[in-house]
Amino acid sequence: MKKGFTLIELMVVVVIIGILAAVAVPKLFGMIAKSKASEVGPAAGTYVKLQEAYASENNAVGTWAQIGYKDPGAGNGHKTTNFDYSSEAETTNGKWVASNLVALNDCASGSTWSLTTSYSSSNGTLLTTATSSNVANCVTPLTPNFCKISTSGSCS
Repeated sequence: MKKGFTLIELMVVVVIIGILAAVAVPKLFGMIAKSKASEVGPAAGTYVKLQEAYASENNAVGTWAQIGYKDPGAGNGHKTTNFDYSSEAETTNGKWVASNLVALNDCASGSTWSLTTSYSSSNGTLLTTATSSNVANCVTPLTPNFCKISTSGSCS
């Protein structure tokens, strides 16, 4: 008596593996893009927290050096594997800008996330405006918390 699998049993297993792969592979690529884009939120959040501390002491916003901010690409020309942090923003009071160097799924290379902070002396608060350009397919799926950094809670 011979033991083994029939051709039908093997074909069923191959079909099941194919269905699982068809579902898992697109999810995997989406997670890879999301992990690459995940550095933007914490980098922007750190910048805003440092601006808040600086504003509470000096009643003004400062440059990156004044507030003690170091972008994730500091020491490497303001670039990481996935993002370029604007060196122009580094010397501008209340400005933070990052643009992606690589395509992230539907998010084209060169998409930009930026923050502008200003200090309101009338009520002593820091106002933060989040803006983005060319990121229509990026913000919600890849960086959903970025817009929450804005004082208004939305991006323009």
